[in-house]
Amino acid sequence: MDKKENIGYVAFISVVSALGGLLFGYDTAVISGTVSQVTAQFQLTTLMSGWFVGCALIGSIIGVAFGGALSDRFGRKKTMVLSAILFTVSGFGCALSNSFYQLVVWRMIGGAGIGIVSIVCPLYISEISPALHRGRLVSLYQLAVTIGFLAAYLMNYFLLNISVGYVSSSPILQNVFGTEIWRGMLGFESLPALLFLVVIFFIPESPRWLIVRNRENEAVNVFSKIYNEKQDVAFQVSETKGMLLNQEKSDWKMLFQPGIRKAVIIGCAIAILGQFMGVNAVLYYGPSIFEQSGLSSGDSLFYQSLIGVINMLTTVLALLIIDKVGRKKLVYFGVTGMILSLILIGIYFINAEALGLTSIFLLVCFLAYIFFCAISISAVIFVFLSEMYPTKIRGLAMSVAGFSLWIGTYLIGQLTPWMLETLAPAGTFFMFALMCIPYMLIVWKLMPETAGKSLEEIERFWLKNTKK
Repeated sequence: MDKKENIGYVAFISVVSALGGLLFGYDTAVISGTVSQVTAQFQLTTLMSGWFVGCALIGSIIGVAFGGALSDRFGRKKTMVLSAILFTVSGFGCALSNSFYQLVVWRMIGGAGIGIVSIVCPLYISEISPALHRGRLVSLYQLAVTIGFLAAYLMNYFLLNISVGYVSSSPILQNVFGTEIWRGMLGFESLPALLFLVVIFFIPESPRWLIVRNRENEAVNVFSKIYNEKQDVAFQVSETKGMLLNQEKSDWKMLFQPGIRKAVIIGCAIAILGQFMGVNAVLYYGPSIFEQSGLSSGDSLFYQSLIGVINMLTTVLALLIIDKVGRKKLVYFGVTGMILSLILIGIYFINAEALGLTSIFLLVCFLAYIFFCAISISAVIFVFLSEMYPTKIRGLAMSVAGFSLWIGTYLIGQLTPWMLETLAPAGTFFMFALMCIPYMLIVWKLMPETAGKSLEEIERFWLKNTKK
């Protein structure tokens, strides 16, 4: 198979695109090290502090709402360039903000970049990947997100250490790396963002998007770099063109075709349900949850770092096996393990002392939960969404599903503190376990297994029942 396909070239352009995921992860996680400093400096109320954390999510919702349509209209590559520019200016803007309100605006601009890359990067990788390798290549994006999370934690720790005793004759450098280190934490994002902006110009436009735009010669040139044999190039072009011939409706009208409508609803359902299965609650509020179990703040931060490491390493494992095992089997295995782990966490919080359970038991349960989550729903969600929609409206349909994902992310971020207080930790984790059941039923009953299938074969699955 490697003789027919230039896997090295495909891997290169996939890694370049996946850098958007690294920026996604960094921008999302870096906020955790800045909240207390920003709150103290600008004398924020609890409500304003929450707005500082949540404003980027609002930007993400805006970005995802328009990102897919922009990629369908102007191309995947140009849309990635736009996201890189947004990340770059956001980092510089945050570092140089003169007021809290300026900081919020720049954070929202960075959030818009997050929303765009969450759509266009996995979509692009899906469209340039050979069918047998598509799962692991799209999973590079999720791996990059976990690396971004870990990079943010490490950068926060590193900058906090160098700020102690830092002295510079430059007022700007003194603020960024000394007295107001949160500026350095947020501003550092501009460096990988600039790298992302530069390397995007070394990758081609999506060949399937080029065919949609009647630029067949350019598409052939791109496919020729991916496939070494002319008959494979001709097959890919004819497959894509063949599907487009049956799509006479406008983009928005296509979303309401019976088969496509079903795919969009399913995509929205698994996107939003995935957020209510607890993963972001653990990633965002892990330290406070551990503290509620009686750990010191230092121990809780150490536990949270372990969770970040397990999340990244397990994503590597998922990347290696997703095309061999299949998407649905990973979901069955992972979600079953998530349910068991969540139930055990809930039992711990009910009466750990009477049961003789220690904090090590809680740590093991959390690490098991992250393992099962990272190897299943976290690895699979962007793969599913990037390959289950027709080429002509893939960006638009992903925006609709992605919008649901970010709404779910925002809601879980806002509701988790309330749930921990109202339902108690035990009730919260039992609820997360309950939400796993409909997710698994949807994947089992309604989703096709997409491993090894071309995008056009998957498209035909959804369209086969559209004609009455």
